[in-house]
Amino acid sequence: MSTPTRLAPAVAPSSATVKPAQCRPGTLAGELRISLLRASRRLRMERSSTEITDGQYSVLHALAKLGPLTPGALAEREHVQPPQITRTVAALVEAGLVARGVHPTDKRQVLVTITEAGEQEVRETKRRREAWLAQRLKDLTLAERTVLAEATEILRRISTS
Repeated sequence: MSTPTRLAPAVAPSSATVKPAQCRPGTLAGELRISLLRASRRLRMERSSTEITDGQYSVLHALAKLGPLTPGALAEREHVQPPQITRTVAALVEAGLVARGVHPTDKRQVLVTITEAGEQEVRETKRRREAWLAQRLKDLTLAERTVLAEATEILRRISTS
């Protein structure tokens, strides 16, 4: 499946083009879920390296954002079992993107820290994803971008409720 480089011109959204049935919570939930999943899947394709998996990138992003974490904390945050996070961390260590160290207050614990190479991986992936999305947004009308700006705030509220 190829992705077109330009979006088809669209008419500025208006309440006249949206049918009341499309606004029913059940109907809207299904359509919105599919659209969000497709958009998310397409954005995940934009990354600086094909050598790491989405799960590995998620761990890198967590370490870049939150700082050093124990494997247990990473497993909890990523909603995976400890053996899976152990394999993920091992692959990232092998790639030079994270390092294992001794926990400063509990010598029995391991602390996982992102390396400069890992930080670069996160920065470049974010840059590529934002550039891809910005290019698609440039093809929209001001009215469409306004709708998306409003939807962004609504989605933020939904996701934090």
